[in-house]
Amino acid sequence: MSESRTPQPDAPEAEPAANSYVPPKWRTEPRFPDGPAPDPAGSHHERRIRSFQPRRSRVTTGQGEALKRLWGTWGLDIDGREVLDLDRLFGGLPVVLEIGFGMGEATAQMAAADPDTGILAVDVHTPGQGNLLALAERGGMTNVRVANGDAVILLREMLPPASLAGIRVYFPDPWPKARHHKRRLIQPEFLDLAATRMAPGAVLHCATDWEPYAEQMLEVLSAHPLFENTQEDGGFAPRPDFRPLTRFEGQGLDKGHVVHDLLFRRVENA
Repeated sequence: MSESRTPQPDAPEAEPAANSYVPPKWRTEPRFPDGPAPDPAGSHHERRIRSFQPRRSRVTTGQGEALKRLWGTWGLDIDGREVLDLDRLFGGLPVVLEIGFGMGEATAQMAAADPDTGILAVDVHTPGQGNLLALAERGGMTNVRVANGDAVILLREMLPPASLAGIRVYFPDPWPKARHHKRRLIQPEFLDLAATRMAPGAVLHCATDWEPYAEQMLEVLSAHPLFENTQEDGGFAPRPDFRPLTRFEGQGLDKGHVVHDLLFRRVENA
């Protein structure tokens, strides 16, 4: 894929090649020059089916100020160009990766309740990134880092093997239509990758209020040789005390949905 180019003054812009990729403006124009990049991995990573959709929505003044003030210290772009030094980022704390944190309220609560664990929180929603940074600053939580971009690229390109003490995936997009099921995050290929970055004994904790997706998660996780269910009956787990009720969970409960938690432990290689 070719990178976008800016035409020289007084010169007509060259016509793109028929097979070149021209990213939309929201991917190339930064809203916060010193904050999260619109498309951090850019054209140097493959185009593929993703489990998320970038969302453009209004950033409040407080969220914007937090992005400007704190991104350089607590934020990072998932550009796939270097392996992160988690010991340096978190001062030697064990690190849990949280994929998709929404507006960050639950993440902030977990970080405050467990200051001895680092949380690397990944999302592509700019207002949520700013909100989590503001919450962390307000609560004096220095064990949170906010990552912007694709969690798959983060896992594959930027995290060392066996470096994570856990992975949390709370209320991912269920992609309810059958033709979109391929976009769901919890798939065998994702588990293959996640297992390489999790230390033995680390726990993958998923939660969803979409029952068909919960059943698929349980089936896929139960079949994977590198994960074992923490529940002796092989079923769903009760919500652990450390996971707060999230905004998405509340919306699901209001609609009469049943919330399912799944806790699977990374086992030693067979």
